[in-house]
Amino acid sequence: MTPTELLMYSEQIGKSIYIIRGRRVMLSSSLAELYGVEPRVLMQAVKRNIERFPEDFMFQLTMEEFQNLKSQIVISSWGGLRRARPYAFTEQGVAMLSSVLNSQRAIQVNITIMRVFVRIRQMTATQKALAGKLVELEERIQDHDEQITDIFKAIRQLMAPPVKPKRKIGFDLKEKQARYSRKKRSGK
Repeated sequence: MTPTELLMYSEQIGKSIYIIRGRRVMLSSSLAELYGVEPRVLMQAVKRNIERFPEDFMFQLTMEEFQNLKSQIVISSWGGLRRARPYAFTEQGVAMLSSVLNSQRAIQVNITIMRVFVRIRQMTATQKALAGKLVELEERIQDHDEQITDIFKAIRQLMAPPVKPKRKIGFDLKEKQARYSRKKRSGK
């Protein structure tokens, strides 16, 4: 396979990876297409070597999972009426397929698939790290928000023109008030 073909496969592989039961998997139909064999031939090879595929490497989709997946994809490339539900292969299951399918194309496709899985893992780790840093930054900003608001208030107060005292209107008496006393009147 040429490097251009491998790049095309890489993009196709990325679109063929689904998350089912909390695991990243590829369906038997997608794998068969990549390997250039019929899905029936792929599954015959797997069933002849079933001891290499424990449940954490491969499992068959339930009818509910299959219906849900078909509804998510919208444009059906499932080839009309299917009798059997597809099988899902985890990354380890795909790696094990290279020992079951012994062709040059299978080896090249497997290498490309493994690289795509590794890239996805790296991107996921990077996203988790960025999400963690974002949460940390938000917490730090929240702590500083009040302090920053107080600083801005103080700066605005310093920038405001000084308030001139208002002049009083009217007279201002500066002398002491006189004391007036009442004299007692004598007897009338």
